[in-house]
Amino acid sequence: MLVLLGFAMIAVFMVLIMTKKLTPVLALIIVPTIFGLFAGAGLGIGPMVMESMKSMTSTAALLMFAIIYFGLMIDVGLFDPLVKFILRKLGNDPAKVVLGTAILAAAVSLDGDGSTTFILTTAAMLPVYLRLKMSPVVLTCVAGLANGTMNILPWGGPTARAATALHLDVNDVFVPMVPSLIVGLIVVLVFSWLLGLQERNRLRTTAPEMWGDVADPSDAFDGGTGRGGLVAAASGSGTGRFGFGRTGSTATGKPGTGGGTGVAVLEDPATLVDEHDTAMADTALDPNRTTLRPKLFWFNLGLTVAVMVVLVANIVPLPFVFMVGSAIALLVNFPKVKDQGAQLIAHAPSIVAVVSMVMAAAVLTGVLNGTGMVKAMSEWLVQIIPADMGPFMAVITGLLSIPMTFFMSNDAFYFGVLPVLSETAAHYGVGAADMARASITGQPFHLQSPLVPAILLLVSLAKVDLGDHHKKVLWRTAVISIVMLAVGVLTGAIGIG
Repeated sequence: MLVLLGFAMIAVFMVLIMTKKLTPVLALIIVPTIFGLFAGAGLGIGPMVMESMKSMTSTAALLMFAIIYFGLMIDVGLFDPLVKFILRKLGNDPAKVVLGTAILAAAVSLDGDGSTTFILTTAAMLPVYLRLKMSPVVLTCVAGLANGTMNILPWGGPTARAATALHLDVNDVFVPMVPSLIVGLIVVLVFSWLLGLQERNRLRTTAPEMWGDVADPSDAFDGGTGRGGLVAAASGSGTGRFGFGRTGSTATGKPGTGGGTGVAVLEDPATLVDEHDTAMADTALDPNRTTLRPKLFWFNLGLTVAVMVVLVANIVPLPFVFMVGSAIALLVNFPKVKDQGAQLIAHAPSIVAVVSMVMAAAVLTGVLNGTGMVKAMSEWLVQIIPADMGPFMAVITGLLSIPMTFFMSNDAFYFGVLPVLSETAAHYGVGAADMARASITGQPFHLQSPLVPAILLLVSLAKVDLGDHHKKVLWRTAVISIVMLAVGVLTGAIGIG
């Protein structure tokens, strides 16, 4: 009964958020509560949730002050040079922008922290997506793909958990999986390029005032002569929000020749993003915003580097690092109390969105663990594996890691399920190292779980519905996980008994 209730609860939850029948926060609260009562939790469901919530408070604090800190750094202009650099290198071709997003997210993921990766990637790329009328869902999808694939790094967490649970050296687990990681990243780049081409074609169809009928959408920004020529905001009279039209003065004074600067220029940034929106959404679109602090650029850069160093060194609890960093940044950049309060209020929508989902996720994890659903589900999966499939236990574990790490925490899977699977595999000659390597191939899929705070942060910052994100990202991450597993088998990193 617990097994059926557990799988049914996950299925109902996913259906409700992907069909947008409920918001993720409501689904995280209502669905587990109902199924928990059916499982016989009764009044004990409250203590289950509160016990789970205790483990969530530090995560909520981390995300809250990380949003404040990086939102503040965006407001004061720390990332403006990075956005300009990206625009210069990638141009305004959607395909190149999406590919650049994947490369940036993968590079930043080297620090092993998903929240930092998503904050920096969103800070740098969201303004570009908004400027070009590209879908932010593509941004979250590509960032999720890249970060999920990179999550098997030894310092990322899952690899260390797998090694610890099976009493192995972490290098023995990770090093043989490097070919899988490389191929996984190649698949990420391929998916990113294809998504970029889809965006290019979509924009050509849905935003003719911006792209016109040029052969290549990037021509609209690079001096093309079609209807998509750029009409400079300083002197043009374009018809679209971006100042594009068939006629009007260009930077060279020639009507409709598209001899602009090569960069999309807004006539009025407020027309693209609601003026009351959070700073994360519109900061880089307005070079004249009052929050800019160009004279404090080097101070803010030094402070951010110091925060990152302390974060990676892990010598102080991460929530406290961002608390102190936010306090110093607010005090130096906005010495007036009134301005400090205004900055906190400006980022309140993003904070409420992500922290509420983290707290609501405690209901789901509390019910799963408190009612024994997780344990029953894992034991059932072990029991249904036929004896003649024993030699393939590593491959089976890799496949199981895809869905199981999605609806349970990494701790629950690696410390609760993996040892049981590994012990069973040993009877068929499958080594513990093979089992550990196979178990981490599901991480690209795992990172998209609503139980992962970082993914909640990503969709909140990009203002994307979690269901929309899942529709685009889940099947792609499943493909990447399977490819990484297959490469592991082919290279001998994941053996068959």
